[in-house]
Formats: sequence, C-alpha cells, structure tokens
Amino acid sequence: MSVSIVIALPKIEDAKKIRTILVRHGFTVAAVCNTASNALASISELDCGILICGYHLSDMYYHALKECLPKSFEMILLASARVISEAPVSVLSIQIPMKSSDLLNTVNMVLGQIERRARKDRKKPKLRTWKEQNYISNAKMMLMQRNRLSEEEAYRYIQKCSMDSGTNMVETAQMLLMLFYDEI
Repeated sequence: MSVSIVIALPKIEDAKKIRTILVRHGFTVAAVCNTASNALASISELDCGILICGYHLSDMYYHALKECLPKSFEMILLASARVISEAPVSVLSIQIPMKSSDLLNTVNMVLGQIERRARKDRKKPKLRTWKEQNYISNAKMMLMQRNRLSEEEAYRYIQKCSMDSGTNMVETAQMLLMLFYDEI
C-alpha cells in the first residue's frame, strides 16, 4: 500500500512550494493542482493518502471536498485562524502563515494514523462470499441430519477438521459434501 499526498491550493505556486518542502523531506507527492475537480481526479487513481487543501478552491469549498473524499484519504486544511475556528473538529487544520515544521509534523502524524488503520484492516478476517457461506451451511446441515449434531457441534466439527487438515473451512466443507454425495 502506497500512501500519497495530493496538494490542492488556489495558487498553484503555493502548492508547488509545499510540494518542494514535502519532497525534500522524503514524502511522495502524487499531484499538485488548483481545483477540487483535479484533486478528486488524482485521488481516484490512488489507494490512500492525504489531501492538503485550502479553504476555497475555484470550484469548491473544503467542506464539500471533504464529503467527496474516499474513506482512505484524510484532509489537512490550510487556512486562516478565523476559518479554522469555524471548521468542524473532524477537519485537521494548520494555520497560515505556517512553519514548514508544523506541516511536516502534521503530515507525519496523519501518515501514522493511516498506516495504523491499514494494519488494523489487514488483521480483520475476510468476509465470506454467499457461495462460500453456503458450502459451510450445507455441510453443517448434512452433519446435523446424519450424525444428530446440534448446529454448534456441526460447526465445531468442521472447524476442527479444518484445523487438523490445514485447510480453510470452505475447503473442508466442500470435502465433507463430496464425501457425503459419493456415498449416495
């Protein structure tokens, strides 16, 4: 997973200056633009990352842009103290004029959050498809009918066979079903 940065500011020169600072410190800047539509087009081609934007781009305000962002992207708003005071708490902001250290520290912090979220998502078990779930359900039903097991006992039996054989539960359920149908 590569984390990228997109910069969208009304003045393209300002965006390029920020890109220079970030690149000099080892960050990957995927795009620099001056409209929200260009920023969203760039973001649509990326996995995850950060959008650094101004309060008002020529085609959209930051709060509308935030609603268009995919969940895998975080926003850092560069704005005046007045705008920041009115911004929702959920929007991470840096007051301008800013120090480059403030920008770098904030970007580092947000990148850390994105990476932690990605690690947490990778640890979640994958959801089974309807077809995979159906194999397990059919195998459970077969075991319940043939061996007079409760639903929980049948599930535990498939689970134990799966662990003993080193296959996943779907494959184990398929094997049980094949064995059952071969006997008929």
